[in-house]
Amino acid sequence: MQILTRTIFLRSKGEGDIIDITPETSKILSQSKLKDGIITIFVSGSTAAVTTIEYEPGLRQDFPNMLSRIVPENIEYQHENMWHDGNGHSHVKASLIGPSLTIPFNDGTLMLGIWQQIVVLEMDINKRERNVILQIIGE
Repeated sequence: MQILTRTIFLRSKGEGDIIDITPETSKILSQSKLKDGIITIFVSGSTAAVTTIEYEPGLRQDFPNMLSRIVPENIEYQHENMWHDGNGHSHVKASLIGPSLTIPFNDGTLMLGIWQQIVVLEMDINKRERNVILQIIGE
């Protein structure tokens, strides 16, 4: 059993940016030479999240729209009262989706569905530099 840790560095465009990291994640897994195991994808920061979606234009609009319905920007957030930085809703959205995801791999290939891609969701109101940590456990 081996454990490898790698990092993907990203620059987001700000709130609503959805970044497909599937190709880079697959490349890093391939370079690891591990055949079977799991890979955990974790984004650092409290205003970003990781999930899977079908990375197509409709869902790239639907997903942020859905989050805005669930976590509206125009209500009071105690985070705003404390910090006055305009991103209270960003923290709540990111917490709702979560910062990590674990995917099994077999024969060196991520076991994703045919239309399933790994994405980083930027929830912050500003552009951000993000570190996405991949921890690969396998043999």
